[in-house]
Amino acid sequence: MQTVHRVPAVSLVSGPASQGQGELLVIPVFEQDDLEGLSGLAAATGGEVARARQVGEFRGTLYEIFLATAGRESWRAARVALVGAGPRADFTAERLRRVVTTAGLAARQRRVTRLSVLHRPHERIEPPRAAQVMAEGALLANFNGGSYKTGSDPVTFLESVELVFASGGDSLREAAERGRVLGECSNVARELANEPGNALTPRVFAERAAALAGDAGLAVEVLDEKRIEQLGMGLLLGVARGSAEPPRVVAIRYEPAIAPPSPVLGLVGKGITFDTGGISIKPAENMDRMKDDMSGGAAVLSATIAAARLGAPVRIVTIIPATENMPSGTATRPGDVLRGASGKTVEVLNTDAEGRLILGDGLWYAQQLGATHLVDVATLTGACVVALGKSTTGLFGTPERWRDTVLRASERAGDRAWPMPTFQDYFDQLKSEIADFTNTGGRPAGAITAALFLREFVGDRPWVHLDIAGTAWADEAKPYQPKGATGVAVRTLAELALDAAQWRDLR
Repeated sequence: MQTVHRVPAVSLVSGPASQGQGELLVIPVFEQDDLEGLSGLAAATGGEVARARQVGEFRGTLYEIFLATAGRESWRAARVALVGAGPRADFTAERLRRVVTTAGLAARQRRVTRLSVLHRPHERIEPPRAAQVMAEGALLANFNGGSYKTGSDPVTFLESVELVFASGGDSLREAAERGRVLGECSNVARELANEPGNALTPRVFAERAAALAGDAGLAVEVLDEKRIEQLGMGLLLGVARGSAEPPRVVAIRYEPAIAPPSPVLGLVGKGITFDTGGISIKPAENMDRMKDDMSGGAAVLSATIAAARLGAPVRIVTIIPATENMPSGTATRPGDVLRGASGKTVEVLNTDAEGRLILGDGLWYAQQLGATHLVDVATLTGACVVALGKSTTGLFGTPERWRDTVLRASERAGDRAWPMPTFQDYFDQLKSEIADFTNTGGRPAGAITAALFLREFVGDRPWVHLDIAGTAWADEAKPYQPKGATGVAVRTLAELALDAAQWRDLR
């Protein structure tokens, strides 16, 4: 099995572009860029850059790449890579992150192991923010999705990444370290989501989660099927009973001495390690993708590790209910009624609407362990993909202040999300004649009714649901994102925890 990702050394260098010591120096270039501060670039490349710009070979179009030999006029880097940053007026921190990831992926393809990235000042991006997203971008480029390939050429990883700023300081170093950790933890989530279902069973997922969290100094408890039954988690057990693999619940606690007793951030992630749909079986086409149905669980795990490593000033309880959803003679049938640990009863109309069931018990358990503010993350509904496509996460929540707090965290993280309605009248679609409510409201507003189902398990606590069904996996490669797992929501949740001082009084 090949290495999936590697953590390069990240350092800062103060000085002009000529001081970049990597094998390749990355320079973001805008459209109609006058290359301010790069007066020596033309001479260092022997006129190659000037010629390319003059004839239109390189225009600064977004994610366009032009490589040139350098090393003249005392420039230390042997080569430079100009990476298109698009119009200067449209430049954002997220675009900078993607530009660096694009460059990092291109560098790895060219067997480069030592990379330098030049900071180009921009009026809308403070230098510490730039340092963070540059480090994140470089780490996100250092991921290999072909972990089970054999006989292929050895994979090249970045071993060191140097961020070149005009001047340095502790704030830049701290920001770069923050970006390095967030990028690394995003890759951990991608690695888990990329695992096939036969390798990452519920028990293996729980074991790996416990090991990763334990290495970060977190307290971990893994509940087996007997303890799950003792707690009355009938919704989780109802989904699990069709599988030969027993379910697990991973409970992780982060309790820093610097944090007050309250609030306690509760993170709950869907951990379906493979989803056939159960008796309501899915079509065969694209069912292989259902190995990533535990992406929400991977996200909350990795975000908690990142928060702990960066010293987030808030207590966190993280819950990952993990199981397979399989058809068999013992599987839950459409029409069955399940009782959750909260005491609420659910009529199962469609066994493929299983994620909300296990999250219902997970949200209940997070509250039993003291969570006061809740966020759940799940590849929950195809309806959300229909509504928002593959590039935007659906964000649901109450009250509005908490919803907007999580939305701002997603904006800082570069995990684009969009607020969706939670009007109570949509809940009418979940009415049951036999139980408290059903597990699906049909096709109309399917993402909204799924969110409202979850809201039934949170009481009056601030709560947000992130539906990452469209954003957890990239079906097509882009310059900054290879096909495969994206690690979505890791940075959002970590940013939320790191910013706890701004919302700890919100109720």
